[in-house]
Amino acid sequence: MNGVLRRLPVGLVYGIGLLPPGVLFWLAATGGLGVEPIKALEHELGQLALQMLIVGLAITPLRRFAGINLLQFRRAIGLLTFYYVLCHLLVWLVLDVQIVGQIWADIVKRPYVTVGMGAFVLMIPLAATSNNWSVRGLGPSWRRLHRVVYVVAVLGGLHFVMLSKGLQIEPLLYLGAILGLLALRLRPGQRKALV
Repeated sequence: MNGVLRRLPVGLVYGIGLLPPGVLFWLAATGGLGVEPIKALEHELGQLALQMLIVGLAITPLRRFAGINLLQFRRAIGLLTFYYVLCHLLVWLVLDVQIVGQIWADIVKRPYVTVGMGAFVLMIPLAATSNNWSVRGLGPSWRRLHRVVYVVAVLGGLHFVMLSKGLQIEPLLYLGAILGLLALRLRPGQRKALV
């Protein structure tokens, strides 16, 4: 299986990964997302971002426990996750809230927005340093910086749980998957996270 994966071009992951937001925007514009297309679009993009984040977190456990090596796709998956989060945020800012003063008020007053915005802000340096120049320039600090993704993942899962009305299973499953994948990165008897 790893031989087949090694032959897959990383560009294919980017090409396929760039499509879903475009399809969702088209569905929203043509009535394919129901009576509240903006809310549906916001939700779908957020879920897509969380799903891609979970895929990224699964890469190390898959290699460690199943021998499946997806490391060559990790950067693409990380950047696509940021792209989905950015689309999610832009839909909220431009199509949903629309009023600059209201945006800041929501960030301050609504805990789920605060948590989501915190996750986005933490993702910015990760996306900005997802290039070969940064890996070489930052040296060992690059790995330490990119461990922030673990915090981002937990905040993303909490954001989904907090914005859901009542106790819903789906957001808890996402958060559970994130926490489970993070737990798999710990060596038995150790607290040090694997990279």
